[in-house]
Amino acid sequence: MAILETPSGLPPKAVSSLRRLRLTSAPEAVSFLLLLVCSVLKRTTDFNAVPVMGAIHGILFILYVLFWADAWNRIKWPFPKAALYFVLSVLPTGGFFADRMLRREEEAGVIAARARKEQTSVPSSVDS
Repeated sequence: MAILETPSGLPPKAVSSLRRLRLTSAPEAVSFLLLLVCSVLKRTTDFNAVPVMGAIHGILFILYVLFWADAWNRIKWPFPKAALYFVLSVLPTGGFFADRMLRREEEAGVIAARARKEQTSVPSSVDS
């Protein structure tokens, strides 16, 4: 039985893991920035939202790491690329860059799949 492939050329489970990682990267980055702002406000004012933002960011970070590991396992990225996506998760604005890179990777896969489809759909001249 052949493995079903999506337009990006990846199996459906790999595409869903890539999409989950991409959709988690930006909220994780926003929560990290908000946590940094809350930390500054805690030390300069009486406003203390660090426990709440810390919990939210912690949950999003754990989700990001789980989705990163799942995507690495399913897509079979080389180690440097997987390491880059992990390092981006611990930088304050890295999640935004990860989202952009993951989106480009997904679009490149769609373009490559369309090119393969066009090459296979071109009728060959058959002598009658």
